[in-house]
Amino acid sequence: MAINKARLRHLHYIFAPIMFLPIFLTAITGLLFQVAVITGKGEDFLWLLELHRGKFGIIDLELIYPLINAFGVLFIAITGIIMWLQINKKVKRLHKQQ
Repeated sequence: MAINKARLRHLHYIFAPIMFLPIFLTAITGLLFQVAVITGKGEDFLWLLELHRGKFGIIDLELIYPLINAFGVLFIAITGIIMWLQINKKVKRLHKQQ
C-alpha cells in the first residue's frame, strides 16, 4: 500500500503541535516531581503528580491521558520516521545520479 506523502505530512503537521502540550506537560511534571522527591520535599508537590497523571482540577483525564500521550508519541514518531525515510531515499537517488 502506497503512502500518500502529502497526506502523511499534513497529518504530522496538524498533530505535532496538538500533541506537544500533553507530552511536554507529562515530561516536565514528572521531572519536577522526581527532583522534589530527591530533595525530600515530594509530599509538598503531590499536585505535580496529579498534573502528571492527567488530573487538571475538575477535569479528570486520568483514565485516558496515558492513552492520549502514548498514541501521540507513537503517531508522531511513526509519521516522522516515514517522512525521514522518504527524504533519505530521495537524497540517495540524487547522489547516485551525480
